[in-house]
Amino acid sequence: MSSWLKLPIHHPERFSRSWRHRACKVNRTAFWAVIAFTVVIILHSLLRHTRKDYAHLTSISNITAHFQWASDASHNASAALDADSEYELGTNGTRRANAVLLMLVRNSELESALTSVKELEERFNTRFGYPWVFLNEVPFTQEFKEQMSSVISGPVSFGLIPAEHWYQPDWIDEEKAAASRAQMVAENVVYGGSVSYRNMCRFNSGFFYRHPLVLRYKWYWRVEPNVHFHCDTDYDPFLFMEENDKVYGFTISLYEWPKTVATLWDAVKEFIIANPQYLAPNNSMNYLSHNGGADYNMCHFWSNFEIANMELWRGEAYSSFFEHLESKGGFYYERWGDAPVHSIGAGLFARKDQIHFFDDIGYQHDPFQHCPRDANVRRERNCTCNPFASFDYNAYSCLRKWEEVLRS
Repeated sequence: MSSWLKLPIHHPERFSRSWRHRACKVNRTAFWAVIAFTVVIILHSLLRHTRKDYAHLTSISNITAHFQWASDASHNASAALDADSEYELGTNGTRRANAVLLMLVRNSELESALTSVKELEERFNTRFGYPWVFLNEVPFTQEFKEQMSSVISGPVSFGLIPAEHWYQPDWIDEEKAAASRAQMVAENVVYGGSVSYRNMCRFNSGFFYRHPLVLRYKWYWRVEPNVHFHCDTDYDPFLFMEENDKVYGFTISLYEWPKTVATLWDAVKEFIIANPQYLAPNNSMNYLSHNGGADYNMCHFWSNFEIANMELWRGEAYSSFFEHLESKGGFYYERWGDAPVHSIGAGLFARKDQIHFFDDIGYQHDPFQHCPRDANVRRERNCTCNPFASFDYNAYSCLRKWEEVLRS
């Protein structure tokens, strides 16, 4: 028979061994592939939790930021709204509060704002990816938006403040206001001659929480340019506040300059007499006054650091209170600051146990700083502050007064 007619003979045993050999090779390959993939996932997870720079570089927001810049505030706002489901969890996989990191800032303050943002991102937000909102009375420049977006681990929005929320109202008697400013300049009152500073104080007292980019949030952490965060914050202060029925948090407490608020307490007393129903039970009147409300002792929480629930400001009590203060014109006829206004509002319309001193957050706004008092906290949170330089028990601090009120 011709050789080309010969058919190959398959031995069953040999075929079975060949098939098993190939299957073993495939199984071993798959096994090692699974091992390699698992190792990569474990290393990635470890690096995200132990290396803040790695966590930021590999975050979705940072990667997408290199491909497309948000062009304006409305675009950023809609993008943030569309991404709600993506940001229900922090970058560490934990539940997040409905909260925002908020900064009022000018274009000219870019470098000092970057300092603050980078520190808070490194010390806190790379773990959680909370959104940032930046507000300005003029449009932000493209340079500001691009540089700021490049250092942020979460969504970011840039907003323009409505003119009616920022500028001095038309009904203010400018001649009277100008005379007051001149008098304060003569008396060397800080920002005594500044109209823009008064605009800022009024905006922070009664309008920031109404801004369209802020309205969707419940909680905020106020951040200012050129501040410093000296310790790691490895827990979520928003959730801490929410889960412990807190509404207002601070780090520094001090006395206000009396010349800036000469008639503020008169306006407060008028409001209390007309609206006693708004006073919270077990409030903090004794922190604000040494004689049961007859006089203001000038104590307040320094509002350049605030972690608070905006429903406190949006509520009926504070809304009515602010409208009453607004009608007096004291933001312009004197120099009423948002710090005493917020402190009086929180002190009267919330229970004292709803106000929280963030002792474990190291914070500095020159010339004052707060450093955690517990040495273990300073060590565990990698704090870089000096506890002996802390303002807590300085002669001009009101922290002792606050602690007495809490104990009473």
